[in-house]
Amino acid sequence: MNISEQIFSLIILSMIVACIAWTVTQEEIFREWREVCSDKSKTCGSILQRKFFYVFTCEYCFSHWVTLIILVFTGFRLLLTDWRGYVLAFFLLPWLANQWMSIYRRLRVGIKHENALAEEVKERLDSED
Repeated sequence: MNISEQIFSLIILSMIVACIAWTVTQEEIFREWREVCSDKSKTCGSILQRKFFYVFTCEYCFSHWVTLIILVFTGFRLLLTDWRGYVLAFFLLPWLANQWMSIYRRLRVGIKHENALAEEVKERLDSED
């Protein structure tokens, strides 16, 4: 792959990693699973068990595991065609995915803030009438 194809693939794959990691660690559909994992990450006896369950509650940690699976399925390598290309991709994909998730989190907070302000204004106008 030439460099522009690699950059395009990197962006697309990082968005896929971000989407999967965010959905599992933040969205309502996996809330019950996350709560069980959160409890087990605090109460399991062995440190290995606690860390295993913690992975499902942290989007940064989970994004590395998602990246590993994505790299196995796609064979994507960055800049180099040997094993070093996998290593570079393994570190860059979750970093970029976490940038996307940070942007998404800021957008969601901004939207919630604007909705709360709009609701406050609406309630104030309704109480004046």
